[in-house]
Amino acid sequence: MSAPSPGAGGGNWAFMVRALRYRNYRLFFGGQIVSLVGNWMTMTATSWLVYRLTGSARMLGLVGFAGQLPSVLLMPLAGILVDRVDQHRLLMTTQTISMLQSFALAALTFSGRMTIPALLALNVLQGLINAFDMPCRQAFVISLIENREDLSNAVALNSSMFNLARLIGPAVAGVVIAARGEAWCFTADGLSFLAVLLALAAMTVAPRAPRPVRAAGARAEFKEGWRYIVGSAPIRTIMTLLAAVSLLAVPYAVLIPIFAGRILGGGPHMLGLLMTASGAGALLAALWLATLRSVATLGRAILAATVGFGASLAAFGFCRVAWLSCVFLLTAGFGFMLLLAASNTIIQTIVDPDKRGRVMSFLMIAILGTAPFGSLAVGALADRLGAPRTVILEGVCCLLIAAWFSRKLDEFHAAVRPIYARMGLLPETAGDAAASLGASA
Repeated sequence: MSAPSPGAGGGNWAFMVRALRYRNYRLFFGGQIVSLVGNWMTMTATSWLVYRLTGSARMLGLVGFAGQLPSVLLMPLAGILVDRVDQHRLLMTTQTISMLQSFALAALTFSGRMTIPALLALNVLQGLINAFDMPCRQAFVISLIENREDLSNAVALNSSMFNLARLIGPAVAGVVIAARGEAWCFTADGLSFLAVLLALAAMTVAPRAPRPVRAAGARAEFKEGWRYIVGSAPIRTIMTLLAAVSLLAVPYAVLIPIFAGRILGGGPHMLGLLMTASGAGALLAALWLATLRSVATLGRAILAATVGFGASLAAFGFCRVAWLSCVFLLTAGFGFMLLLAASNTIIQTIVDPDKRGRVMSFLMIAILGTAPFGSLAVGALADRLGAPRTVILEGVCCLLIAAWFSRKLDEFHAAVRPIYARMGLLPETAGDAAASLGASA
């Protein structure tokens, strides 16, 4: 695996996509974007199927909980495994099983035998797969980038890829559901996994030597990873922020079918439109991050993103106009993706390589671990207060979290900037960098 050395030339566009110079990363990028479009089609179709079968906000929350909880329970073990095994082979395995799960969803829906218990069981299976697939993907993709200076661009392009799929998938799913039904979305998702499997097979990846298993076992490795996170002020602060936002604000997404159907008086097309608006905002955030030449400003970007996300959610909860609701979801998508991608960039940049799998598993727990309980709580609360008031409350909680982070910002910068300086990632000269270490960024 080789790539040309980084250069200053090539223009802004070349700079925005510089991580694509690496052949293996290009293959990964191309395969994943096709597969992720299918994933978003399945997520949209699953939400609409649950709403069509039950009309219940509580049930939407329960299905979301079923898909997320297994990931939370297994990710600590998964992170240890990811640090030990050949990540390329592990991804081939998880992606193959995910493909079979999508085809099972399609078969049951085509036959008319899909029930809520069956859907819950298949969501649990996908959650089990994701427990290993998600931290493995995060760790593997970074290993495809040879120059550490290009890591932030790879993370931004990953976010762009994810959100381009988020932009396309729900819009296509809305049309397909209205025309042919949910089963065709599940089928398209199953077929889309072929793209990522072919891309993985085409990569030239040196077999990874298994990391020796310590005599103390997995428990000692788990504790080592946990102590490393707790001892790092930047990683600890970011994970706390993400866990709080994921618990108290992110679960608004399970209520989108309620807004599409009851609040705004639409159907599958409206659901696709709302989800596409959120995806468009997220894509814009990822593209903006790809243009950054320094990671030094990402701390303040995280604060601004959290404020914007919370304010947008509150405004969306008050809104009853379809086009304006789309605008608020666009800004919410921008804020949340900026928060997520900037946080991921910082962690991926400063983490020790031999602990990356474990740290990424804890990061996934921070993002996904609280979300299942948030989904349950939001579903139950929406049954009592209504979906609009629930989303407004989520927005207010997000603003309170932003206020907490603002009080931590100076401490955060004081901890992270010396790390960047040692890595040579700050734009200042050596003298300027030394002079600025005590100042707020």
